[in-house]
Amino acid sequence: MCSRDGAAAPAAMEAREPLRDLRGALRAVLARVREGEPGEGCEPFDLPRFWDALGQTFKVTSQEATKLSVAFSRPPLTSAEDCRKLSEDVQSAILAVATVYYWLPKGQGTTLRKMVRDATTEVVEGMIQLTETILSAPLESLSQEQLISTGGVWEACEQVSNLPRGEYNQAAVASALAACLGVVKDALEEMERALVEGQDPYSDIMEDEELGFRGNRDTYWSEADRKLLSSCMGLMKASKACLKKVLGVVKAYGKADSPEQIAQLDDLADIANEISPSVDELALSMYPPMNQLAVRLNAAKLASVLKKVLEITKTSHVCPPSEEGWVQFLTGAVDHNMNKIKNFTQGQL
Repeated sequence: MCSRDGAAAPAAMEAREPLRDLRGALRAVLARVREGEPGEGCEPFDLPRFWDALGQTFKVTSQEATKLSVAFSRPPLTSAEDCRKLSEDVQSAILAVATVYYWLPKGQGTTLRKMVRDATTEVVEGMIQLTETILSAPLESLSQEQLISTGGVWEACEQVSNLPRGEYNQAAVASALAACLGVVKDALEEMERALVEGQDPYSDIMEDEELGFRGNRDTYWSEADRKLLSSCMGLMKASKACLKKVLGVVKAYGKADSPEQIAQLDDLADIANEISPSVDELALSMYPPMNQLAVRLNAAKLASVLKKVLEITKTSHVCPPSEEGWVQFLTGAVDHNMNKIKNFTQGQL
């Protein structure tokens, strides 16, 4: 076998040439999936058929990733012909994944489409990463990077089983809201822990007459800070309650029988997606040393987002008259906490 002598290098270069072509083809597919829009299609859309086809293409892609990785993990050196066949099979599998994604019409909802697109791009990106790892790895050896890249493709392909498959866009929106709620819960719990742990460590020491202060106030909240924090926490709790209630009515009353209903659900998901980053920004500004004006601005941004969510909920099909009470209550809670924050920070303006 000549793979260990000088003659191996040209052979190796030739054998891997199809992988370079494959990498270029996969990058082109990735760009199209990221930027392109699915068509509406002439035939009636069949959702169960779509999910079956998507699951099958992801499964085949996972298998092709395994074959490709194994072929470049041990001697003998893969021939140029075998490499070309492997590359063609991988490209066919990825094109099938992209093709099935394009079956999903825009009319089924932007939230559902975004979730499927994200899953599709993750698979294509994983395969590009695996191809690049093999191209840069030593000959006839299975590197740790190649193992990780192969596992990354498997994991990306398995994500298809976690995609929401309920009533079209309704299940996708419920899934998106649940994810937002999880992030907000975590932020709230973290801030509650910080408040318990962040007591003034010098509270039992009299102020130093010469220095005029106790210890390092960059590490704890003043009494004025804590008054402001209480209302900020009220706003964060309102965020959690808002997402929990909206998720409940989407699950109970959400429909995707008409374009109007699908669009209303998408609007809810879009605005609810703004809650968790707004909560995070507020929480970060609440840590000492606190800039009260920054806290006020971040609180105002969160309050504005929450009121938009509540307004969109109230005017959509997911909010029958029996649900209007909590919408009104939470709107009042947001206003109450925001007014207190304004009062506490009036001197900062």
